[in-house]
Amino acid sequence: MPQVPSLGARLEALGRKFGSREAEHREALERAHTFAEKLRGAVAEAVECFHSGAASTGAPHLRIDVSEIRVDDKHVRAVEFDLLRGRHKAVVIAKARGEVTLVGPFHLGKTEEPCLSFPFNAEAEIREALGPFLERFAEAAAAP
Repeated sequence: MPQVPSLGARLEALGRKFGSREAEHREALERAHTFAEKLRGAVAEAVECFHSGAASTGAPHLRIDVSEIRVDDKHVRAVEFDLLRGRHKAVVIAKARGEVTLVGPFHLGKTEEPCLSFPFNAEAEIREALGPFLERFAEAAAAP
């Protein structure tokens, strides 16, 4: 009777297969991660300004969380971070193909739109779009 490979051995082989397939995208994914780190820094700084403004006028409870960067929930060749407050969410996705997408704001469990996409080299347009994107999120998240 033939020996059946252990579950661990089977998954290790599958990991090697997928790892080999994805290895060629490593550098592009690292560039996407670096780009996401830069954007996350700008967003986190802006959110801290929001917190300061809200607190200075008597509403310190208006808080927005900025998540850490992680592999995208839908695509393994992208990374993302979230803005969250209650059921309100917005997502910033940096893709290995050299594109950033701003998603939302939307309610958790609902359709994730609207979306705006830009190439990494469109930094001025991205910076210009981040303002209204963050404002829409803050307005939705702070609604009574």
